[in-house]
Amino acid sequence: MKKYLGLLKYLKMFKKNIFMYFATIIASILFSIVSIAMLFPFLEIIFNPKNDIIIKPVFEFSSTFFLGYLKYIISQVVAHHNAVFALGAVCIFIVVAIFLKNLFLYLSYIVLTPLRNGVGAYIREDLFGKILQLPIGYFTEQRKGDLMSRLTNDMGEIETAVSCTLEGFIKEPLTIIFYLVLLFILSPQLSLVLLVLLPVGGFIIGSVSKSLKKHSNLAAEKFGESLSIVEETLSGLRVIKAFTAEHIVLTKYKKSNQDLFNVRNKINLRRDIASPLSEILGILILTVILWIGGKMILEQKGLGLNGSAFITYIAIFSQIINPAKSLSSAFYAMQKGSAALRRVNEVLEAENLIDGNIGGVELDTFKDKIEFKNVSFSYNTIPILKNINLTIAKGKTVALVGSSGSGKSTLADLVPRFHDVTEGDILVDGINVKKYDLNTLRKQISIVTQEPILFNDTIANNILLGSQNAGEDKIIEAAKVANAYNFIVKKDEGFDANIGDRGTKLSGGERQRLTIARAVLKNSPILILDEATSSLDTESERLVQDAINKMMQNRTTLVIAHRLSTIRHADEIIVLQKGEIAERGNHDTLMQTNGIYKRLVDMQELK
Repeated sequence: MKKYLGLLKYLKMFKKNIFMYFATIIASILFSIVSIAMLFPFLEIIFNPKNDIIIKPVFEFSSTFFLGYLKYIISQVVAHHNAVFALGAVCIFIVVAIFLKNLFLYLSYIVLTPLRNGVGAYIREDLFGKILQLPIGYFTEQRKGDLMSRLTNDMGEIETAVSCTLEGFIKEPLTIIFYLVLLFILSPQLSLVLLVLLPVGGFIIGSVSKSLKKHSNLAAEKFGESLSIVEETLSGLRVIKAFTAEHIVLTKYKKSNQDLFNVRNKINLRRDIASPLSEILGILILTVILWIGGKMILEQKGLGLNGSAFITYIAIFSQIINPAKSLSSAFYAMQKGSAALRRVNEVLEAENLIDGNIGGVELDTFKDKIEFKNVSFSYNTIPILKNINLTIAKGKTVALVGSSGSGKSTLADLVPRFHDVTEGDILVDGINVKKYDLNTLRKQISIVTQEPILFNDTIANNILLGSQNAGEDKIIEAAKVANAYNFIVKKDEGFDANIGDRGTKLSGGERQRLTIARAVLKNSPILILDEATSSLDTESERLVQDAINKMMQNRTTLVIAHRLSTIRHADEIIVLQKGEIAERGNHDTLMQTNGIYKRLVDMQELK
């Protein structure tokens, strides 16, 4: 139950809806009670058609007074009209009461719907926003499919739980309480028996549902695992088909799907027992009431409870069974929702190790240099970088080379604070990057990665990412600098052409040139190139490299190079080995040292 306290901040947004829900539900319950209570005068007319004149009883809070007063009203109606007229009046009254009951019930659904959907929508927004805020390192430990499951499947469970909780723990308890009050008015003795039997039934239902939460959590994990397999399959379909690995992937998915099938079966078996179990318990309690009440009347110990009143009592009690069934179902839904809410809260409450420092020092323009001072970085206690000292002056190009795993990409990721250093400092214009407002820091940096990251949108919108206010002329200019303009205008829809999922409608070189156009349009003074040409063919590489050379003009550039031919003219080349700077200098100097760099050049047969 404590987990649901976190929902209060969302429920506060809908205080008016909650108030209206209470009001409409109470009105619906009252009219329902009135319609059932009218069964007593109906029976009195049937069983006592003469309806002798009855003296108006003196007020007292007891079942004798209320039943006596109803008898008095009936006798007055019969006296002024006749029994048939009184019977018709009671029937019309019942119909009107039922109509008003259902009218207010429908109104309660109208005010509940925005609340139920709104809470889910706001939590989903907060969850997605938190995913965007979390550092890149967080996602190395997470499956994308599992995160998608939390945004979809778990959020669906939470929305259902919110709805069931509001209905099951407001509407049903209120209904039961109002009916119990009426039952106490009719017969306090019989109602005391109910107060003993109802908690026993509730305890039995609660005991059966204990394991539901555990299985719900397991089902959510299995669903996330299944989504991950689907996501990986769609991303790697070309490779799967090339290696004829369809049967391997299918077998993997079948196992995941079967596990999900088994867990969901267990959940449904426990959930579906709620309704029949509560009905059986309700009938058992009803049978006890029938026996005790009937015995009291037969032995003339009814204490004012005659046959008509007893039948009315039973009819009212029967109306408690359905709310009790709904209450037990709501309890089961709440257990499932609690497991889903725990998984969502794991993300919402995840510690963001990268402090955005909103309101910190603003980096309006990059003026001088980037400095690495005794920088070390470890991931989960595993050292990645050790004691890095490096200065990148404004307008200079520094290249990072080395074997895979040497720390090149990690070093570049420290500048925009995708990770924070473990030891040492990174300074931009003499100020530690942690002191800058993170958004203003990243606005000064453009990044082009080895894998072109594009979105299922138009060419124009992909170029505009990060530069939403740029005009059409700026987009065209950026495309020309990136050598992308010619292939864009050849498309039927030009800049409005959709590029498909991850840009699959474009070639590799075209995709990379779009990412360069995006970086050009952003026009940031600091540029990070992470092996931007390593996956391209010769012709595409030439076009992309030409676009990169144009983009690098008058910019401070940090290049991660795989093809060493692309960094011959860098102002400084840093050779990393096992996270440390092994060599540094320009191309000619490093070639003369006959060290690691020369060996790497020779392996690529660079002349």
